[in-house]
Order: sequence, then C-alpha cells, then structure tokens
Amino acid sequence: MTADEAAKGQPVLTERRENVLLITLNRPEVRNAVNAALAEALAGALEELDGDDGLSVGVLTGAGGFFCAGMDLGAFVKGESAWFGDRGFAGITQRASRKPLIAAIEGFALAGGMEIALACDLIIAAKGARMGIPEAKRSLVAAGGALLRMPRRMPYHVVMELALTGDPLPAERFHDFGLVNRLAEPGSAVEVALELAGALAKNGPLALMATKQVLQEQFDWSSSDMWDKQSAIVGPVFVSEDAREGSSAFKEKREPVWKGR
Repeated sequence: MTADEAAKGQPVLTERRENVLLITLNRPEVRNAVNAALAEALAGALEELDGDDGLSVGVLTGAGGFFCAGMDLGAFVKGESAWFGDRGFAGITQRASRKPLIAAIEGFALAGGMEIALACDLIIAAKGARMGIPEAKRSLVAAGGALLRMPRRMPYHVVMELALTGDPLPAERFHDFGLVNRLAEPGSAVEVALELAGALAKNGPLALMATKQVLQEQFDWSSSDMWDKQSAIVGPVFVSEDAREGSSAFKEKREPVWKGR
C-alpha cells in the first residue's frame, strides 16, 4: 500500500513542519464533513500537538480545496454523533489545543466547519471563500460555538442576520469585521498560515500558551480578581528557564533556544 493509499482512509492527517503541526481534515469526498471518526481523529491530532514539546503551533486545514461543510448529515440521520468527549463538536469546539491554532480556509467553511474555524485562535482565508452558519435552513441550530463566539467577535446585528438567514458571506467581509486575520490568494491559505505559524513558533512556547489562556479566560474574570487570576497563569512563565534564556539571548544578540520549561 502506498502512502497516498494509506492516507486516503484516514479522516485526519498530521504532518510535522519543524515545530509546527499541519492538521488536515481528510474526507474530501464529503467536503470534509464531520462524522464520529473525524471528530475522534481531530481530537487525537490536538492531543498530539499539545503532547509534543517539540511542537509550538498548529495549522488546521481541509483536503480537496475546501475547509469543511460542517456535520455529516447522512451520519447524523443514522444516529451517529459528531461530538467527542469533553472536546465537543468535531473534537475541538469546546476544548481545542492549549497551543496556538491557526485555521487555513480554502473554498468554504460552513455550519460546523465555521465553528471549527472559530475554535482556532487565528484565521487565514482565501479570497472569495464562503463562510457562514446555514443551520437554520435545515431546522438545525449552530450549537457548536458560533452563536456563543461570533457575537463576541463581530457586530451583533451582522451575526443575527447570518444566523437567521443562514446565508454565507465571502471571506473579505469577515476580514472587514476582524474575524479573519489575513486574506490569501486562492490556493495559498495553507502557505500563508504556515508562514504566520513560523513567526509565532519563534516565540517562547510557554509564553504562547499562557498568553492564549489569559486572552481566552479573561471574559469571565471580575475586575477584583483578574490580576490574581492572570498572575496564577503567567507567574510560572516569568520564573522559567525559557524566560531567562529569552532575556539572555536578547542581551547577547542571538536567537534563543527554547526548552519549554
């Protein structure tokens, strides 16, 4: 069996690019729709990312020229669940990786596919890619995070129209709203995402994880305890070997060598 034949049967592929893990949703025959196998495999890929000290950043994309069409409705009708453990829909929406994760969108990210992208920390999208939450058109609800996350990141009335009409918008509009970080030429979203991931991966891995945690969790913190909560997360970073290495490297005008401790 060739490598291509072996990969064909795997719902999610992982490929290490130095200290970046490229994760690919690999069900192009159904537009990378999420079934139980894909949800479990994506959860496993996130475990791989977080469990390997040699990896600092993840890039998540889809095979076949598109990101993801959402839940596999055929599997859903048969009673199959696209939720996996405490990670939620697609094995990612309720608990993604502790390390930074970048979505690279080609073609479209719709319904649950949009929610997978929203679970990532940064979004790169090809110009003209369609993005949206059309669940209401099928008498379903965007319950994988879109209704919770999008109002915090985009204008309320825009989100309401997207959710109630179910009509998608091009990536350029989401870039205007600040939801998409960077636009890429069609076919180059992964390349742009990997370039951004490489820039992130030059930074201290402990600092990246702590920074992400503070930014994600601070919405629930009161003004009276936010400094204590932040200190509990970032304190260990300041006394780490990497913090001393970063300061020494700056003073000595050299590239730091991170150890993740």
